[in-house]
Amino acid sequence: MSLSIEDLPAWARLNNVSFSGVKVTKTEGKGYGVFAQNDMIAAEGCLDTPVMFTVPRDLTLNTTTIDEYAKEDKNFKQLLEALAEHRSTRTDILLFLLIQTARTRASSKNHLSVGVSNPWTEYSRFLPEVVLVPTEWTEDERLLLRGTSLESAVNAKISALDSEFEVVREASGDIPSYHELLWEHHTVSFQDWIRLDAIYRSRCLQLPRSGESMVPCIDMINHSAAPSAYYDENSNDQVLLLLRPGTSISQGDEVTISYGDAKSAAEMLFSYGFIDSNSTADSLVLPLRPFPDDPLAKAKLVAFGEAPKVHVARENGTIRWDSRFAHLMCVNEEDGLEFRVLQDTDGGRQLRVFWRDEDVTDQTANFADLGETHPFPEVMQLRVVTVVLECIQTQLERLESCQPSDTVSSSLREDCSKAGILLRQIEAKLLKDAIEVLEKERDSLMEAENVVAYLGSMETAELDLVGEEASNEADDFS
Repeated sequence: MSLSIEDLPAWARLNNVSFSGVKVTKTEGKGYGVFAQNDMIAAEGCLDTPVMFTVPRDLTLNTTTIDEYAKEDKNFKQLLEALAEHRSTRTDILLFLLIQTARTRASSKNHLSVGVSNPWTEYSRFLPEVVLVPTEWTEDERLLLRGTSLESAVNAKISALDSEFEVVREASGDIPSYHELLWEHHTVSFQDWIRLDAIYRSRCLQLPRSGESMVPCIDMINHSAAPSAYYDENSNDQVLLLLRPGTSISQGDEVTISYGDAKSAAEMLFSYGFIDSNSTADSLVLPLRPFPDDPLAKAKLVAFGEAPKVHVARENGTIRWDSRFAHLMCVNEEDGLEFRVLQDTDGGRQLRVFWRDEDVTDQTANFADLGETHPFPEVMQLRVVTVVLECIQTQLERLESCQPSDTVSSSLREDCSKAGILLRQIEAKLLKDAIEVLEKERDSLMEAENVVAYLGSMETAELDLVGEEASNEADDFS
């Protein structure tokens, strides 16, 4: 059962969270928000700005505090040990919150409640039931993402969450107390794992001293492109919410922080469930697939070591693009690329990358510069530009061809519909502008002296080959 936000001050007092001049309350269209109860001001350059929240260290959720909770709860410690190979700050926190969710539901149904009660057992009841990030959208709502940079990202995320949940189910099912708490009465489901992941992504903070953490109460502050506050840690690892220097707020104003001024529309929607229309960040990331007929494709992927991507951004009105893998993708053996499998001193085998007889295994992400040593560097760049241009053109064609029908649109939640349509508009504009820039770059490279000479030599070689084949056919007396 959820708790009313009116109960938060009592929880805060009980757990030594101090509020100074602010309160958490409902806000239009954003769930909860933090609002000023009196006027506050912080002079420019002031080091002693007003503190609005103070949250004790032991209430934050991160790897350190999770380990401390595990020392008090032998069942939870056993679960963490069973999942040792899969542990990270994120999975630790999700596991912890899953147990708190189950304990709350089990108690309300008079089922067995396992584990040690802690402040987060109650605080988890203040967390939203739904976070409108795309992983929590319906199948019809996710149709809005077809052709956008989020389409494959969201599908991959849901698949990964499903795999994670099955691992958790298997590991916890072998622990009798958790088998009864979580699964015997169907207390939690895959949808809970999706929801908790959404809560984590939308509320996790990067603290300067403690790193990735969830912090109660501060996680209820909304985003603004012009924030009035920021969070920090003091020497006691308390988390503070402070007024920004050079900022003033009046009674009744909403207190805001920045969730990241460099995040693209897709990143904001993926992690937080909304797009900031005032953000100046304009970028997208697209997957890049190797040539299907490239015999070196698998070796290139292994050597590169990460998912191939194309990144496009608008910076100060200028379109910039980058694709490190495209530079590796566009070179082959005839250019001077070679892969060798070498045996090391321990008897193991290593894949090594050579470029023009030089070992460049540690520079596979730097083929943009290595390509400059090719006799025809402009030809190398032309190949890359052509590949990136085709990738972006294909993406735009799919985006424009996958328009949701009016029947589907009428059944969508308004916030999802608005966000999906806005993302499509933003990315379509960026893709079109990027295509224009790349076409100009391609045409300019086509006129380069080295490119003209190279293409001319290739044409001559092809004509010679055709002539040779014709001659062989004429001499065939069989």
